[in-house]
Amino acid sequence: MLQQPFQSSFDLGNGRIVTIETGRLARQADGSVTVRQGNCILLATVCANKEPREGQDFFPLSVDYQEKFASAGRIPGSFFKREGRITDSEILISRLIDRALRPLFPEDYLCDVQVLVSLISSDPEIMPDALACLAASAALAVSNIPIKEVISEVRVARINGNFIVNPSRTELASADMDFMIGATAKNLMMVEGESKECLEADVVKALEIAHDAIRVQINAQEELRQKVGVEGKRDYTKPVTNDEIQQKVNDFATERVYAISKAGSSKYDRSKAYDELKKEVVAMLGEEATSEHVKLAKKYYEDLKWDVVRNMILDDRIRLDGRSLDQVRPLNMEIDVLPTPHGSALFTRGETQSLTTITFGTPLDELLVESAAKSDYTKFILHYNFPPFSTGEVKPMRGPGRREVGHGNLALRSLKQMMPGNDYAYTVRVVSDILESNGSSSMATVCAGSLALMDAGVPIPKHVSGVAMGLITRASDGKYAILTDILGDEDHLGDMDFKVTGTRDGICGIQMDIKIDGLSMETMMAALEQARHGRLHILDQMYDCMPAYRPEVKPHAPRMQKLFIDKEFIGAVIGPQGKIIQEIQRETGTTINIEEVGNQGEVSVFSPAKEGLDRAVSWIKGIVAMPEVGDEYDSKVKSVMPYGAFVEFMPGKQGLLHISEVSWKRLETLDGILKEGDAVRVKLIGIDHKTGKFKLSRKVLIPKPDFKQEDGGSNASN
Repeated sequence: MLQQPFQSSFDLGNGRIVTIETGRLARQADGSVTVRQGNCILLATVCANKEPREGQDFFPLSVDYQEKFASAGRIPGSFFKREGRITDSEILISRLIDRALRPLFPEDYLCDVQVLVSLISSDPEIMPDALACLAASAALAVSNIPIKEVISEVRVARINGNFIVNPSRTELASADMDFMIGATAKNLMMVEGESKECLEADVVKALEIAHDAIRVQINAQEELRQKVGVEGKRDYTKPVTNDEIQQKVNDFATERVYAISKAGSSKYDRSKAYDELKKEVVAMLGEEATSEHVKLAKKYYEDLKWDVVRNMILDDRIRLDGRSLDQVRPLNMEIDVLPTPHGSALFTRGETQSLTTITFGTPLDELLVESAAKSDYTKFILHYNFPPFSTGEVKPMRGPGRREVGHGNLALRSLKQMMPGNDYAYTVRVVSDILESNGSSSMATVCAGSLALMDAGVPIPKHVSGVAMGLITRASDGKYAILTDILGDEDHLGDMDFKVTGTRDGICGIQMDIKIDGLSMETMMAALEQARHGRLHILDQMYDCMPAYRPEVKPHAPRMQKLFIDKEFIGAVIGPQGKIIQEIQRETGTTINIEEVGNQGEVSVFSPAKEGLDRAVSWIKGIVAMPEVGDEYDSKVKSVMPYGAFVEFMPGKQGLLHISEVSWKRLETLDGILKEGDAVRVKLIGIDHKTGKFKLSRKVLIPKPDFKQEDGGSNASN
């Protein structure tokens, strides 16, 4: 147990000091550190079992990031007033840490490892997600848990043309590129982010800047580790191996695995053939084989498939389904496939299929996204569902898991770049249901989502498509193959899996996981360029299917319009005790929401019918409009007095039509001339700016009669 705290610090630039400390908190964990920048403090702990569980055949790593509300001086808003299940945003940060850490552990290490990262003190300007992976890696670095090397992770954003490492929350709000990059001192490990149509060269530049910053953070971790005096790594029980059984499996199955892989068959036929061969491999062992032998034979068979398929692709340039390396699978797209949703699209690429729907809502349907530092509402929502039947499996339905959250977030970040601004009235929910999956269902979600948004009439200026790329390398001879539109099997056996989304003009989103050492920037650029060609190929067919968004929403879709009015008119629209706004809603069948935004009032009008929407909007515009002398109006008599009539000539605005302004003839009374409810055309002839009263006239709109002719030349009064 550590008896005193040790510290190591580094400068992010411009005097932004980050300090890593160990030995003061959580000292019974195998490794624990705090990472501090300003008032932002993260606590990271790591614990690992000394032995793997019996029968364990995979690496059980769990990573959880959580923000304590006390860190920002807040009480959780839940019924129980305590932190519960981690939120979607915390899941996304947990995934960023997990994806970067997982390749650090030896392939034969199967002990349970738990990494916990908590935000224990919040700074409103410092983004904790950019420090979370640094904290997790540092906790591993000061422990004796066996890892191959340490890593770190940084955010790189482009703001006003300049790349900034770990920008503040305020700076990030104006960024047109936002990428999280994880790396070792030598190699990139993970990339995820979004941009407003950046170029491939911009991505490479961001990666280079990030890697330089990450090396500084790794040096700080190594320094801390030396101060602590960590001596070596713990021994661990390695899985049982049997070279004889492995050789038997290889001799028996290599040629047949190659034949199945080269056949170019469908996923179903290929899987069936692989499974039949696996049964023969087990039978080949004979009746004397133990359960342990059978288990090893199955493992070696899967390893053999991995080697054979990779070598086939590298040497023969043949893929599992017979495509060329840069070929996209057959595409099929349909829009307006469902009658009731407000927009829908069915996108099929090979054996991957997404049915995506659009639903319009009001401001009352906005989603609250809450974290320790802030609470925001978002009006663009995307949900991704991956039911078990999409892969022909039987699994319990337990709600969305981390995979669903992560895939949905990538699609949301990509499509968000083309969504209209805050003046767009609707809350928009996109739901992608994956009906078939054999590689890159998240990219199918992007394509189907773009088509469905245009089908719904959402004014997105350009289509966004996405393609999943793969990379296979062989260190012995330097060969590599870049694969466009990878299958599920190719994802499993590849050295790099990266997804790129964008328009014809640039990249909107990236998610990349790199599993090998020594990936050059030249190879990265080649992969990004091949991804661009694949993206453009898909975009061409998307534009053939849906060239542009519908000019209007569908007839059965709700109508919505947003108005911005001067702040001083908010009370006039609402009226005393809400009388006026309630009358508008009642008379037009609409729902109206008013919010004060700065010096303006934001008025959202929602209606199931266009006629009601138009009436309500016209009504509100009338209330906030400023009458001008000389304008004419169709008015309605509200009351009749001995000296004239009060008429409503604009919504919420009444003026006096004096008895002398009703007719060119002198009238003693208005009886029989005007009554309450009559429609009358009037002209505004004056405004008393002191009292705000309006003077109206009807007679000026009537031709003046020739009284001399009518009265035989007498001087009759007007």
